[in-house]
Amino acid sequence: MLESLRQRNLAGTVSVVGGLLLWEFVSRVLIANPLFLAAPTQIIYAIYHLALTGEMGRHIAVSAVEFAVGYVIASVIGIAFGFGMASSVRFKQALQPWISGFYATPTIALAPLFILWFGIGIWSKVLVVITLVLFPVTINTEAGLRTTSDRLIEMLRSFGASERQIFFKVSLPSALPFILAGLKLGIGRGLIGVVVAELFGSRAGLGRLISQSADAFNMPELFAGVIVLAVAGIAMTAGFSWLEKRLVPWTKD
Repeated sequence: MLESLRQRNLAGTVSVVGGLLLWEFVSRVLIANPLFLAAPTQIIYAIYHLALTGEMGRHIAVSAVEFAVGYVIASVIGIAFGFGMASSVRFKQALQPWISGFYATPTIALAPLFILWFGIGIWSKVLVVITLVLFPVTINTEAGLRTTSDRLIEMLRSFGASERQIFFKVSLPSALPFILAGLKLGIGRGLIGVVVAELFGSRAGLGRLISQSADAFNMPELFAGVIVLAVAGIAMTAGFSWLEKRLVPWTKD
């Protein structure tokens, strides 16, 4: 098992290093124009320079607050909605049209409207994040609760188990992998929401950095913003994967 893990890590490392070397070669030799494609070394220097001046930290802090507030609010509401839809047929019938409609709607297109209503401050971005994260969390939570075996629940009831015991011992553990999957899906959608909302109008943030860099044709700084977002997404997804192994180990081989 340890040897297999080492092989997977080695394969991933070789893939990343090879991709970066190819990227460096293409940008330095084949294209050789930083206005079109920045090399990895140029991007690393741009990140270092932005961090040194404090500009990168300022942009990261703004985007992080917008994402965190929107993500937490959407997660809490989404899980609550999922529980409500799984517990009550009437509640599901009332909420299902809204869930289906908004989930199928490109809510990113609503970002300019939110900015018009709430200005270019934090809350317009938070609202965009909420609209993107809320629905996958709700749908996955409701689906997870409905996968609980009815026969198992009836068997527990026949042995005198209370509804509270059934929920915490059976229903919640059964739904937890689905809830975590919804939360992981929400990470990428939330980061996209933050960036797109900042592109439409903001004073600071990684989306603002990307927009400014694009206007100035500064490709290293543009890619610097993109790389920071990608690393943040990878780190948070890896964190949820680690949490999943601890909370629901029975889902792993």
